[in-house]
Amino acid sequence: MVFTSAEVARRSLVIAVVIPCYRVKQHILGVISEMPQFVDHIIVVDDKCPEQSGSLVMAECRDPRVVVIQHEVNQGVGGAVVTGYRKAMELNADIAVKVDGDGQMDPALMSAFIQPIAMGLADYTKGNRFFSLDTVSGMPAIRLFGNAVLSFISKLSTGYWRTFDPTNGYTAIHCSLLEIIPLKKLVGRYFFESEMLFRLGTVGAAVTDIPMHSRYANESSSLKLSQILGEFAWKHVRNTFKRITYNYALRDFSVATLELTFGLGLFLFGLIFGIGQVIQSNATGDPTAAGTVAVAMISVILGIQFVLAFLAFDISRTPSTAIHLTLSAALKQ
Repeated sequence: MVFTSAEVARRSLVIAVVIPCYRVKQHILGVISEMPQFVDHIIVVDDKCPEQSGSLVMAECRDPRVVVIQHEVNQGVGGAVVTGYRKAMELNADIAVKVDGDGQMDPALMSAFIQPIAMGLADYTKGNRFFSLDTVSGMPAIRLFGNAVLSFISKLSTGYWRTFDPTNGYTAIHCSLLEIIPLKKLVGRYFFESEMLFRLGTVGAAVTDIPMHSRYANESSSLKLSQILGEFAWKHVRNTFKRITYNYALRDFSVATLELTFGLGLFLFGLIFGIGQVIQSNATGDPTAAGTVAVAMISVILGIQFVLAFLAFDISRTPSTAIHLTLSAALKQ
């Protein structure tokens, strides 16, 4: 069952919607007009839009819930969302929902994003366009490919093994989480959603996927897969190293730490030792001894087994308990 507008209101939740705007002039008024009645604040962030979307909203929109913020310098979608989050906190919102201004995200689905947070089942919800094959039929092929390439490494870098579609920008978050996440460290542009998941993972927030569909029409996009694929890959590798270091060396030291350490050590030893022996055998013409081959192979196999054991432990530690209830109480003290 999904909350109705009346049920959201009865729970006395203050809902703020953040809409970053860049080249969305032809869609933004329509997006605002579709906002559910239970939304208390609509925060439109004009990220130095060349079409002056923010000015259009101020001139044409009569919805009293709307607040327009205009950036003097373009900060990217992440920078615009952070600005919106800060305003939501100023307005004492309980939940901040982020939707794009291009009309791809259906506001009618918003209660489904709010419900798990309101019920204390999640701290952060995000859309998943891959839940059903029927929902991806209208998605551009380039976006399908980009999500497929980056999804697995995103799981590794964030620790959220049960989520998918990491670049999905339809999200909702309990605002108490915004108090403890270092918003200044969130990257400003297209990696924002993945960086947000990484930061949520460092505090143990519970994340839930919400099945959704997207509406694709004639909207324009400045996202080019060829430009961001390498950048995404590098940043995911960096966050993977940081997450594992934080969780298995600095904050905790467990059997999983030993499994990863020995696993990588044995694998690298077996690989390097084996390659070295092959090179030496080719250079001298002498066959490699069976025992030498066995040492290399056993080291590699044991190394892989240890790493798989570590991954199984890491998957079992995926955060699943919402922390915002206790966090809100602690922040009020």
